[in-house]
Amino acid sequence: MIGNGWLQIAIFGAIVVAITKPFGFYMTRVFVGEWTPLSPLLRPVERLVYRCCGVEESEEQSWRLYAISMMLFGATGFVTLYLWQRLQWYLPLNPQSQPGVEPVLAFNTGVSFVTNTNWQSYVPETTMGYLVQMAGLTVHNFVSAAVGVAIALALIRGFARREAEGIGNFWVDVTRIALYVLLPVSIVTSLVFVFEGVPQNLSAYVDATTLEGMKQTIAQGPVASQEVIKVLGTNGGGFFNANSAHPYENPTALTNLMQTLLLIGIAAGLTNVLGRMVGDQRQGWAIFGAMAVLLLLGIVTVYWGGGARQPGLRALSCRCRAERVAGGRQHGGQGGPLRHRALILVQRPSRPTRAAPSMRCTTASCRWAAWS
Repeated sequence: MIGNGWLQIAIFGAIVVAITKPFGFYMTRVFVGEWTPLSPLLRPVERLVYRCCGVEESEEQSWRLYAISMMLFGATGFVTLYLWQRLQWYLPLNPQSQPGVEPVLAFNTGVSFVTNTNWQSYVPETTMGYLVQMAGLTVHNFVSAAVGVAIALALIRGFARREAEGIGNFWVDVTRIALYVLLPVSIVTSLVFVFEGVPQNLSAYVDATTLEGMKQTIAQGPVASQEVIKVLGTNGGGFFNANSAHPYENPTALTNLMQTLLLIGIAAGLTNVLGRMVGDQRQGWAIFGAMAVLLLLGIVTVYWGGGARQPGLRALSCRCRAERVAGGRQHGGQGGPLRHRALILVQRPSRPTRAAPSMRCTTASCRWAAWS
């Protein structure tokens, strides 16, 4: 636990506080149907969606009808996602020829993504083809997040309205959340991610030869577009098994900061939405403060545990040193040059231990090889 780490945490907290009020102001205008800077571009699209789906924008729903709409929407989404996975072998954009997902895993994944829990009991890069990743998992990252925000919005309306038969329109809420909040943020941020080195292509995986002469398959694909909504919607269903610990999902310090902000941005903004819709922003800041205390307790606990010396390593009398080394350039097929980082484990001998004079204690010195 060092001062630099606490400074980074403080900067992160300051940014969250700074964006909460303007983001809440923008979302409130979206939710109540008022004009926003994106309205000239997105309002025609919104009306087209209502017309195609037969939705009456001004019609309010009771809480029962709102709940039924949500359940029907979720059931339809589950069936479509299940079929996407089961029929994967016959679908295009599957350069690795991934077979259809077996029934139990497809069922588990479908339920998980539809309910915004996104628990992955599989390795995505060796299980899902690109079309399933994009049209199946990524789409449900959007709509399940939109449903979650819609439920929070319905709850806020329930607090704000003293006497009312309706709590909003589920179809209108989901459409506005997806169009005005999730999509714009995802598009802009994904472009930044691509600039920082996150892959976004439809090329097949690359077979490479390591320094030891071994063959290694490097997975790639439409990562950036899925990565943003994964964190923005607090979904967790990443393109790679390691999620944001993978260098292709989170290659730089900037992407790491942006992803942590995306994770908490909507939740923080909704506290301000609550205050505005009930007519007293102090109530929203009170909720924000309670959330901040819980978050701070979690950060302190995790930071302390991660920064503490491990007794097992200390007992080995090992020394660890982090090094940085620069490498060359690697190209990512259709996506062009890819800047990425790879973790290289290098064994360094340390002094012999008294218990075993003939053995040397070794540690893994982490070298981050950065290609740019």
